[in-house]
Amino acid sequence: MIGTSFMGRAHSQAWRTAPRFFELPMRPVMAVVAGTDPTRTSAAAATLGWEESAIGWQDVIGRDDIDLVDICTPGNSHAEIAIAALDHGKHVLCEKPMANSVAEAEAMAAAARKAAANGVFAQVGFTYRRVPAVQLARQLVAEGRIGRIRTIRCAYQQDWLADPASPMSWRLEKDKAGSGALGDIGAHAVDLAQFVTGEALAGVAGLMETFVDERPLPASLSALGGVAGEGTGKVTVDDAVVFLSRTVTGALATFEATRFAWGRKNALRMEVYGEKGSLTFDFEDMNVLNFFDAADPARTAGFRRIVVTEPDHPFIAAWWPAGHGLGYEHAFTHQVVDLVGDLAAQRQPTPSFDDGLAVQRVLDAVERSSAAGGAWIDLPTTSTTH
Repeated sequence: MIGTSFMGRAHSQAWRTAPRFFELPMRPVMAVVAGTDPTRTSAAAATLGWEESAIGWQDVIGRDDIDLVDICTPGNSHAEIAIAALDHGKHVLCEKPMANSVAEAEAMAAAARKAAANGVFAQVGFTYRRVPAVQLARQLVAEGRIGRIRTIRCAYQQDWLADPASPMSWRLEKDKAGSGALGDIGAHAVDLAQFVTGEALAGVAGLMETFVDERPLPASLSALGGVAGEGTGKVTVDDAVVFLSRTVTGALATFEATRFAWGRKNALRMEVYGEKGSLTFDFEDMNVLNFFDAADPARTAGFRRIVVTEPDHPFIAAWWPAGHGLGYEHAFTHQVVDLVGDLAAQRQPTPSFDDGLAVQRVLDAVERSSAAGGAWIDLPTTSTTH
């Protein structure tokens, strides 16, 4: 694994936990974690369960005892690490957004397609796909329970930057993060909508805004990069984005992403309305899926609140008795379960790097639309997304 911070901790927990709760066809060995700071990386290895630590990733990815490289670094390093790892014959799990630009994502996808021909596979970490309620939503759509989709609403709102006094971080620097709310959390909204509905976006028209241009510098920033010292630092990414879209089948969609929504801690919300019914989901109530069946008699019709904790719900049988909810970390474990299963079967894991490239093209189109005053931007189209 490359990277030891927030995502590194989440991924480590998943690698440790998956083989203890699920019957995996192969057992992961947490061989080495790589970072940039010797003290912090060594501590991470001891705390998170890795056999050893290393400084820098270049030597690690060539080791004969490494089969898979898990990339948990800022976006500006994803392409270099992923392509190098694939070239060394290593499977890759890469955090989202897959890259900081379409050009980088195209290069990564091309490297992944080349590697796949030799049985080496790559996956993007759009982890919310593995929330059981989201999996159930996709199943209901695929079964035709809501019919032809008419409209989609998807928003991801947080408030951790709403205070202008919150300090600078690499996530506010475009050269490291690629974009702000758009790429950090908007990417999840895009992937969630496409995954649940199975419909790709055909075009977008969007607006982006930066509310706070400068922020105080912390005493130190991540060793992965960033300015440090007294005074303020320049914010070079968006604080909020809204955009309209249309799917390839003609459904209308609206998206919103912001880290300035006071009171919203991790509110990834989705509503899907079709000819036969509706689905709604809110990650702040992540064990629940709301389903409306238009065929129900009017006298008793209403949204059905489904607590997605039954043994026949996706992934649940390996965990607790019915009614005992799961948390944020469980989706990362489910990601490991699916990835290991796919690799053992020599099957392309999803979302693939091509799926990640499709999301990157949406993000890029939104940026170009905003720069053009909200102009409509067409996207390369496919009929479905995996």
